[in-house]
Amino acid sequence: MAQLAISLGQHSDRGRKESNQDFHGALIPAEPLLSLKGIAIVLADGISSSNVSQIASESAVKSFLMDYYCTSESWSVKTSAYRVLAATNSWLHAETRRSQYRYDKDKGYVCTLSAMIIKSTTAHIFHVGDTRIYRLAGHSLEQLTDDHRVTFSSEQNYLSRALGMNPQIEIDHQTLQVGKGDIFLLATDGVYEHVEPRFIANAIKNNAKDLDGAARFLVEEAYKNGSADNLTVQIVRIDELPDSEPSDVFGRASELSPPPLLEARMVFDQYRIVREVHGSSRGHIYLATDIESDRLVTLKIPSIDLRDDPAYLKRFMMEDWVARRINSPYVLKPCLQSRKRNYLYVVMEFVDGQTLTQWMIDNPKPNLELVRGIVEQIAKGLQAFHRIEMLHQDLRPENIMIDRTGTVKIIDFGSTNVAGVMEATPSLDASQILGTAQYTAPEYFLGESGSTRSDIFSLGVITYQMLTGKLPYGAHMARARSKSQQRKLNYNSVLDNNREIPAWIDSALKKAVQPDPYKRYEELSEFMFDLRHPNVEFLKSTPAPLLERNPLLFWKCLSLILVCACLVLLVLLRR
Repeated sequence: MAQLAISLGQHSDRGRKESNQDFHGALIPAEPLLSLKGIAIVLADGISSSNVSQIASESAVKSFLMDYYCTSESWSVKTSAYRVLAATNSWLHAETRRSQYRYDKDKGYVCTLSAMIIKSTTAHIFHVGDTRIYRLAGHSLEQLTDDHRVTFSSEQNYLSRALGMNPQIEIDHQTLQVGKGDIFLLATDGVYEHVEPRFIANAIKNNAKDLDGAARFLVEEAYKNGSADNLTVQIVRIDELPDSEPSDVFGRASELSPPPLLEARMVFDQYRIVREVHGSSRGHIYLATDIESDRLVTLKIPSIDLRDDPAYLKRFMMEDWVARRINSPYVLKPCLQSRKRNYLYVVMEFVDGQTLTQWMIDNPKPNLELVRGIVEQIAKGLQAFHRIEMLHQDLRPENIMIDRTGTVKIIDFGSTNVAGVMEATPSLDASQILGTAQYTAPEYFLGESGSTRSDIFSLGVITYQMLTGKLPYGAHMARARSKSQQRKLNYNSVLDNNREIPAWIDSALKKAVQPDPYKRYEELSEFMFDLRHPNVEFLKSTPAPLLERNPLLFWKCLSLILVCACLVLLVLLRR
């Protein structure tokens, strides 16, 4: 199985200056970080007006390479890099504010930076300042970054953006697909302003087996051509790209075979099976006792029907991976595995309680405060997913447990969308509908990718069902497979004569389950707030226009008015 592999050449020299204010670096990690985080190449250039900018450029490169790989494995490349660069910018700006240069930022801890992260078959480029990244195309160079400079004259120009210059930083970001053999060049202005593109292309071609030598050759050429600045070059060549199934992220399913169906009282991998808790086409769950610790646990084994499906097995393995990265009292916790496994299965904590489905059967008319308490716990569990760029995607009453203390636990992570993993494993289809139709956000039926708003929709449906025992659109939502059909859906109000539910609660639920994701709540905290506090927008006495409340009725009425107007005109014309 092919892995991502590159060849790298680098060289830096102070040139005609007293010190080298450039700094560069690269990091090629081992698996699983190679798949999850990719390969990072970074170049920084300190500004000439500052005597401490070499500290800034060195700190920027080192912190990027160290901190990027410490960010959550579930984060996307963009989120991870932005967080790291924002933190670096804040630190550099604070250093300037604490130094003697606090009133002259041109002499402070400021540098430019260009970074490339190659993950799977995609290159992510992050840039601020006037260092450059090129892609070699034949004998020419395609500039991939824009110089952040303001030009006043042919001899006067200034940096408009750089790390450490201001409290906040705006970073350019772009992505592009890479192919085997692609060559990229990172360079400071001391090099690219003094070496012709054809010379660069020939130098790389003639030194294909020694890219360090090619980088050194380019630096020497820039020096010969009169460059008075520091000189730094990095050359990156893509040698191998991962296969369509590149992921060693969760381990390989072939290393462990799925176990047989388990039975009560049998001993399985040092677990004594008590009974089967749940069985379906998606998996089999058992209550078991860990013989070593004598505690109750839950075992989940792969479905008998789907054991030959590689995509299913990969998602099954991802469930344990996801659980180990979420730390919330409202999310099911995995059990630490202290001994070798002989089969493919997942071990989770045992929750002594019932599903929300059973709870709703037992509590057909719960009071509003009880519903709020449960929904708020579910929301806190979902927020733990969203904070690390995960979407649950299968939130439904069957996947929510309530223990004997009233504590909620979100379970079943087999459908979870992980931003960082989707970048590393494009073969996992993010547009595939994995949830249950009644609770699945309508955008999934249109083939669109989900967002945090999608999980909010599912939570809104659950809240509605807890209060009414029904669904907000009945069975119509699951059948609405186009935008026009979704626009025709009519929301059924929770307000009736049998329940004392405030009108503003109904308005909050209506907003949470809007078919259009951009009309829903953007954050879970907003929904939770509106369930406890009357939203001023919902209390306005002026009703929404008919066009918004019922578009179909609006156009029917308008058509009727036009028909009547035409008939009146015809009568008048005949007189």
